[in-house]
Amino acid sequence: MSVRLSDGLLKSVEKPSRYTGNEWNSVIKDPRNVNIRFAFCFPDTYEIGMSHLGMKILYHLLNEREDCYCERVFAPWTDMEAKMRENGIPLYSLETKDEIKNFDFAGFTLQYEMSFSNILNMLDLAGIPITADNRKDNDPFVCAGGPCAYNPEPLADIIDFFMMGEGEEIINEVMDAYAGWKGTGRSRTDFLEDIAGIEGIYVPSFYEFEYKENGTIKSFNPLKPQYPVKIRKRIIHDMDKVFYPDKIVVPYTDIVHDRIMLEVFRGCIRGCRFCQAGFIYRPVREKSHERLMELAKKLEESTGYEEISLTSLSTSDYSELEELTTELIDEMDERKVGLSLPSLRLDSFSMDLMEKAQKVRKSGLTFAPEAGTQRLRDVINKGVTEEDLLSAVSLAFNGGWHGVKLYFMLGLPTETFEDVEGIADLAYKVVNAYKRVPMEKKGKGLNVTVSTSTFVPKAFTPFQWEAQESREGVSEKQRFLKGRIRSKQVTYNYHENKLSFLEAVFARGDRRICKVLIKAWELGCRFDGWGEYFKYDIWMQAFSECGVDPYFYAVRKREYDEILPWDHIDVGVTKKFLINESKRAHDGKITPNCRKNCGGCGAAVFESGICGGDSLG
Repeated sequence: MSVRLSDGLLKSVEKPSRYTGNEWNSVIKDPRNVNIRFAFCFPDTYEIGMSHLGMKILYHLLNEREDCYCERVFAPWTDMEAKMRENGIPLYSLETKDEIKNFDFAGFTLQYEMSFSNILNMLDLAGIPITADNRKDNDPFVCAGGPCAYNPEPLADIIDFFMMGEGEEIINEVMDAYAGWKGTGRSRTDFLEDIAGIEGIYVPSFYEFEYKENGTIKSFNPLKPQYPVKIRKRIIHDMDKVFYPDKIVVPYTDIVHDRIMLEVFRGCIRGCRFCQAGFIYRPVREKSHERLMELAKKLEESTGYEEISLTSLSTSDYSELEELTTELIDEMDERKVGLSLPSLRLDSFSMDLMEKAQKVRKSGLTFAPEAGTQRLRDVINKGVTEEDLLSAVSLAFNGGWHGVKLYFMLGLPTETFEDVEGIADLAYKVVNAYKRVPMEKKGKGLNVTVSTSTFVPKAFTPFQWEAQESREGVSEKQRFLKGRIRSKQVTYNYHENKLSFLEAVFARGDRRICKVLIKAWELGCRFDGWGEYFKYDIWMQAFSECGVDPYFYAVRKREYDEILPWDHIDVGVTKKFLINESKRAHDGKITPNCRKNCGGCGAAVFESGICGGDSLG
């Protein structure tokens, strides 16, 4: 049944274009001619979801199948939600406006822990039972993937099954299995058992945890011997052959990343010890610049976009960057299409790259030293020096740039007030670098913006065992740094750290967190990642009512032999390697990037050509 949206209702909400669909390149099919309907659900606003590359890829991938129709669903903003509940309008898809509860699958991408309450809200709006054990045979299967799925336990009671790793192959295998199951009269459990044997599929209801008296995990056990004890992530081996859309949906409203996105490679060679993405996406696999040029031409023709962004975790580490950027500029200049190069590192910054990326705009550049002293940068294995930063900003200032944003973290393991003071010192050294530039070369009106976030320990990183610094401790450091920055040319921004505390709880939570999430949603929590809607006191009330201690998850240091909630997930990076990296961090030892020396992380099990060589041991 299709939802009817009146003009009056749409005119009464902010940004009605979020809810209307029918954009350029959106896929239109007759639902009567397909066997599988898949609702791709993004648990945040349209502008954020439509900027997500994974959605663009999987949306068009599924719609390549004749038997499947993938439609998009986003979290309605609070004004639209109120109108929907007031008028009895259920959650619907953009393509057909059909109710989500009538689909075969509701698939969520998990990009950020603080969007979890939106998942519950969207299920409730759709009329789909919140917990998996309450769903009946005619309810959609609720599945999930994405980086936050690598610790699936905080959503274990809610999600029917998780898809671990990169989705291009595994999602088709699940659809094939569903096509064989649908219409047979077999139970939901039968289907879940069918797919549990697919590499990368995790069905939480097929497993149980036991806990010790001190609250730590005693054991993790499959309920039947045929269920895998370890769930290994899926990766794509050949990036040139993997599906990538040659046309994408073009929104009618502004979104966060409103441009062509060319994915140059997956994985990262660097190994920053705080960075979850740098470990869970290993090993590095590149696309050839020939394939990227082919895609760039097709996407420009099919979308009309005037900007192409090269995307990866560290674009300047792409081995064919010079060839690709040169050819792109030669090809796209006459079409008036610009080039954007995000994710550039300080130690590979060059004026040539920046001139290619920003021929006109010279307002600001962004760098992420992450820590204020070399000692702490070595602890986190950042691999850049103060000289790298000053060299990069000097090049930029001599080229006419006059704005620099510097990103740091507070609360990193072993951090001292001397490290915090180092942040202010670096900012002043950047100001001095600007002053040394000849007047005829420098841009007018220097502005150095220093931003700090609070460190959150994440699963599958060398810091997964570390305690998060207390909120009081981080607040003291924020005040200290603010007092050290007195220049009118330096602006200091920071966020209240209550949200980071809750993020740490969910990043390392177990199944006992599920009931807290449900209670918090029942008490009104949603859009927690948006400051104006984050209700810290309500969350603390939910923890209290559920008898769960959030500090147990956030600020407690783990021992290396403790069973962690995500130990049954295999991302290819071994626990032995992560422990070794944790010890090297506390010794202040740098681990070279993968191209210089293989660290023996374990990702070579995926047979990537970049892995191998001498191991550090």
